[in-house]
Amino acid sequence: MQHAFDATIAAEAVGRYDFAARTSPAYANMVSPFGGVTAATVVAAVQSHPEALGSPLALTINYLAPLEQGDWTLALRPLRTNRTNQHWSFTAHQGETAVLSGTAVLGLARQTWGENEAKPPAADAPEAYPVFEFPEFATWAKNYESRFIVGALAAEPADDSTSTLWIRDNPPRPLDHPALTALADTFFPRVFLRQGSYMPAGTVSLTVYYHATKDELAAHGEAHVLATARAARFGHGHFDQYGQLFGQDGTLLATTHQLVYFKDPK
Repeated sequence: MQHAFDATIAAEAVGRYDFAARTSPAYANMVSPFGGVTAATVVAAVQSHPEALGSPLALTINYLAPLEQGDWTLALRPLRTNRTNQHWSFTAHQGETAVLSGTAVLGLARQTWGENEAKPPAADAPEAYPVFEFPEFATWAKNYESRFIVGALAAEPADDSTSTLWIRDNPPRPLDHPALTALADTFFPRVFLRQGSYMPAGTVSLTVYYHATKDELAAHGEAHVLATARAARFGHGHFDQYGQLFGQDGTLLATTHQLVYFKDPK
């Protein structure tokens, strides 16, 4: 049986660089579908293209307008292919409305010197922490098994915006670049944690840098990912949040940075 994630990110090629996609109610969020699965759809489409070179290295996706439930179209454009990396741009529309724009970089993995300088936060095994139950309106969150170490949603304001948790697809699914893309966006807006309440908020721009190779992700399998995120500054209606995702062996799989809009509740 096909995993719900794979069914949702499946986009049909309808031209040399054009794809037809459709949202899934299973990944609905407060206003639009979960942005992480939308970004994963873009990554899967780029990877599937016969001209794609290697694996994802970077993705920047700008959410221009709310994506409604239903059909949407994705247009890819190759910009340049070098010996070891390749640059793409993309736009997406629903009807006449532009809803997404961005760029993707693919590349070939090469044998070079390496060092995992980023260190994972301290954590016991995933089973040491209970599964967190998100509120009903966050439909998309039911597709993930989230076990918070620190920084779970609470009814009281927090002095720090850091959340650290073990997370994986529910039901479990082998990790690949589209799934890693979606995981990079599973951090709820940091303002929720600082204010101790929900408020209007949404991602404006999301960037993911992929450090793990295809083989490293295959070796990771269905295991939990150790994810941690925090914000840098809140104010003037926006904030940024930065995240890191580690394998269970401490290997850094991806880093992510996003700009988030928020509005004080009236």
